[in-house]
Parts: sequence; C-alpha cells; structure tokens
Amino acid sequence: MSRPTPSVVIVGRPNVGKSTLFNRITGQRRAIVGDEPGITRDRIHGFAEYAGRRFELIDTGGIVIHDQEYLPSQVLRQARVALDNAAHIIFLVDGRSEITGSDRDLAQMLQRLGKPVTLAVNKIDSASRESLAHEFYALGIPSIYPVSAEHGAGVDALLDRVTADLSAPVAEDAIAAPHIKVAIIGRPNVGKSTLLNALAGEERAIVSPVAGTTRDAVDERITHDGTDFVFVDTAGIRRKGKTTKMAEKLSVVMARRHLRLADVALLVVDASEGVVGLDATIAGYAHEGGRAVIVCVNKWDQHKERKKQEFERDLRDQFKFLEYAPVAFLSAKTGVGVERLFSMIRDVYESATRRIPTGELNRFLEQLRFEERKIFYITQASVRPPTFVLFTDRGGPLHFSHERYLINQIRRRFGFRGTPVVLKTRAKTRPGG
Repeated sequence: MSRPTPSVVIVGRPNVGKSTLFNRITGQRRAIVGDEPGITRDRIHGFAEYAGRRFELIDTGGIVIHDQEYLPSQVLRQARVALDNAAHIIFLVDGRSEITGSDRDLAQMLQRLGKPVTLAVNKIDSASRESLAHEFYALGIPSIYPVSAEHGAGVDALLDRVTADLSAPVAEDAIAAPHIKVAIIGRPNVGKSTLLNALAGEERAIVSPVAGTTRDAVDERITHDGTDFVFVDTAGIRRKGKTTKMAEKLSVVMARRHLRLADVALLVVDASEGVVGLDATIAGYAHEGGRAVIVCVNKWDQHKERKKQEFERDLRDQFKFLEYAPVAFLSAKTGVGVERLFSMIRDVYESATRRIPTGELNRFLEQLRFEERKIFYITQASVRPPTFVLFTDRGGPLHFSHERYLINQIRRRFGFRGTPVVLKTRAKTRPGG
C-alpha cells in the first residue's frame, strides 16, 4: 500500500521569490511570477521529484504576521492549513535586504510549530554574495542555504537537505489516478472561490468581497462517489483593455490556459446581476476551446423573482452557441444545489469522451434526409470534443444552417449533452474512390 506523498511548504513575506522558487523546483510555470508584491494569495500545489523522492510542493501567499487587513489575514489562514500538514518547511528570505520585523515574527512562528525548517536566502546569484547569507543566522534557524531561485544556483543543495528525511519512493506514488479536470471560470467576483470551497467542503480558496482576489489558479483534488475530480479555481477573466496591472494580465492568460487543459468548464454567472456581455465572452472561450460546459447560476438565493424558466430563457438568448450546456441553479454560499454538480460533471465528461462505432454512425447516416450534398461516409475522428469527419461529393465546409442541422441530428440520436460537437468535411468523388 502506498504512503501519502509528503508535502514541502514554501513560506516567506511578500515578494521574496517564493513563486520563482516553486516554478524552479517543479519545473513548470504553475505560479504567477512578477515584481508586484502579493501576487500569490492562495496556496498553489505542484509535484516534484528529487533524488528518487517524490513530494508535493506548496507555494503560499506572502505572509505578514500582524497585518490586520482582510486579505493578508486570509493569506495567513491559508498558509497555516498547509503548514499544519507539512513534512518540511522552506522559509525563504531576500538576501539583498536587511532582516525585517516580519522575517523575525515569521521565524518565531515557524519554530513554534516543531517541524523541520530550512532557511533559504534568495537572490544570492554569485559566490561574492554568499556572505550576505550569514547575517540571517540571527533569525535562530541553524540550517541556512544561499540560493538564486531565478538562476537555479544552490537549489540542488537546498533540496538535498529538504528531501533527506522524506520517504516516498517514486515507484509508489508516481502514477496518478485518472481524474476529471474541471476549470471554474467566470468574471471577477461571481463566486468562483466560494464554489470551490463548497465543492471541497473546506476553505480552500481565499474568499472576499474584493473583486479579483484570486490571481493564481488554485486547484483541489476531490473524490466523490468513487470518481476523482481536480477543480481549478481560475482568476476572474476581464475584457482585454480592462487589465492594467501586470499580475492581472498574467492571471487572465493563465486562466485561459487552464481552461484549455480542463475536461469540463463550470461557467459561473451571478444571478443577482443577471447575464452580462462579459459572461458571453467568457462562455465563448470555453466553447471555442471545445470544452464540455455547465452553466452555474450562482447566488440564486439572492434573485428577487426566482423564476428559473424565465431566467434560463434569457440566459439561452445570451448564450445561443451554448444550447447544449446544462444549467444548474445554486448558491455556493449556502451550498444549495452544489452537490448535484458532481453527477452533472460526470455526465458531460462522459458525453465529451464518448466514441460512436463507425458502423453505427453510418446506419444513422442512411436514415438522414440531407440534400445539401451527398455524404458517402462518416466516422468519428476524436473526442473532447467529439469530432466527426464527413466524406462528401465535394469539398469545402458545410453552410452554417446545414452544419447545425446535422449536429442537432447527431445529438438527437447519440446525446452528447454538455459538449460541443465538431464536423469536418472531406471531398470523395465516389463511394469506392
């Protein structure tokens, strides 16, 4: 029986290079990196392997112990959840600055946890600068390693120390169980993070009344009725031209990237505000990316009229291209309607991955009345989204209305609820040619 993968947590005050070190160790651009302090607010997970040992790496938001502002205090709460389960802690400080009061407060807090702590002094990118690390012995942590997260200097020595006591051989944990990856998308402040917390049953993402709180994509693995789900809470997507800060621009790029990598998209709209133009723009990203989609009408408990049929009719008028997407009315804050999302996700995922045998497709084709051109043969080329190739008597794409008719007939016969269906045409001069 395999042991759980041990976790290593990176902590430090804002803007000391935690996300850069996270990306360096995991070998991927998972966390957003930039010059603005406080870019990472939630805790970000990744996996890494070093010297035959596999571990989970967690990048926390910048911690300021005594800051009473709402977001910094929420960052600290999120970090404490990670620290309580950590096998080892990397305390990262900025080697080019003097020790601050925040550094001292954080060092004292970490030492009280009674867990292994290694002090990594960052931005030491040359041998001549290594002496700068010596003053940090004043923090009372004896295990000190000078590193440059940006250039990789000293990181191997740091990992030698950090992984020395970890005991999770790659052979036991390397193969991840299959799962359905779900991206939670929508404009800022519609309740995406609240929905993630409701699905996970814990305060996994920072939730606040401040629009744009989530900047990195935050993920959570959940097992429900024997199915593994990985939910990704992405940053709120704004219109191009509405994002001025570098961190916000990067977060939108990353959100769209995570959408492309997802199997299913939960498009969250705010019932209290109704469907707006930006909702349709974001829905278009999911549709164009070929993702299975569920429209989640959140904050339904705040909707004054509460007539689902009327609201859904208006929604369908705005999302004409998402006629295949089911709609779920829910309240992420109270949890009403959240539980049924799991079965809906399984259903649309099954639709998106369904393959129809070629023989069955061509028996279906024989029963169709289609006069725009002669179709000799049909086959399914791929899934996610289900993509079909029609071999016809002439080249060129079908007219939009004819394509829509064929897709509707395919849906009527085979289902494919919740997923786009793609048709491609190939010219074939005769049935045997």
